[in-house]
Amino acid sequence: MYDIFKIKSISQFHEILGLPAPEHPLISFINEKEAMNKPEMDESLFGIRFTSEMYTIMYKDKVSGSLGYGKNSYDFQEGTLIFASPGQVFTSPKKEELEGKEGWTLLFHPDLLLKSNLSEKMDGYTYFSYEVTEALHLSKKEEAFIFQVIEQIKSEYSQNIDKHSQQLILSNLELLLNYCVRFYDRQFYTRTNLNSDFVSDFELKLKAYFNSELIVDKGLPTANYFGNKLNMSSNYLSDLLKKETGKSIKEHIDSYIIRKAKNILLNSNNSISEIAYGLGFEYPQSFTRMFKKKTGKSPNEYRMMN
Repeated sequence: MYDIFKIKSISQFHEILGLPAPEHPLISFINEKEAMNKPEMDESLFGIRFTSEMYTIMYKDKVSGSLGYGKNSYDFQEGTLIFASPGQVFTSPKKEELEGKEGWTLLFHPDLLLKSNLSEKMDGYTYFSYEVTEALHLSKKEEAFIFQVIEQIKSEYSQNIDKHSQQLILSNLELLLNYCVRFYDRQFYTRTNLNSDFVSDFELKLKAYFNSELIVDKGLPTANYFGNKLNMSSNYLSDLLKKETGKSIKEHIDSYIIRKAKNILLNSNNSISEIAYGLGFEYPQSFTRMFKKKTGKSPNEYRMMN
């Protein structure tokens, strides 16, 4: 097992790249081409696995090299944004793959968000947990807008910091993140035909799971199970389903359970416990609570009324 190199601060990241100390301790924009020309760069860190404690947004412009991310790697053929949350593992590219190529990285530490509304919103930006193969592919117009907002962020942290700086940095950062949500929505929309295939495949796999021994052996299916089956992150699959059907993975699973439970309640003499265990619940009480929450009636009440 190879050790994973840990980057704990923006200052440490600058030091590794041979860059001057960051202008702000909690946020920094790094131009990869400029960093590559620094003789002070620690070249022993090319091609290694590493993780950082920062949120990371990376832009790659039509490079032929690849970036390792989790268990996968990705070749960049167009302007692309990749997002990573603190603790995710990367494999850094080899030096020859980066030479002469365009790209930049925006890093910000979670401490930047402390005591701000943005801190509470970060879980809603689910693309920070997408796989690298689910990166955001930008149009030229979108690229230009992203660069414009980045310049605003850089301008704020590069000048003399005053009482307004923190709020303006966070406001522009939130604007950037919100526009990335919009651009991902556009990407989902323009890939509707492909997405429809994924929706159909998901529905088939959902039905197959409940009709197999897995439901007894493993219990209720998880979002990660279906993500792995469809070769995508659970967050990306859930967002895709939400855009295409209006329901997340969990909502799809819950709806299927309710439909199946109603059918069993009306067409069998199975006890509530037998139905609960057969649907993958560890405890019958959990099934009863879920059924009543979704239908307004307990399983017994539903059976008696129909």
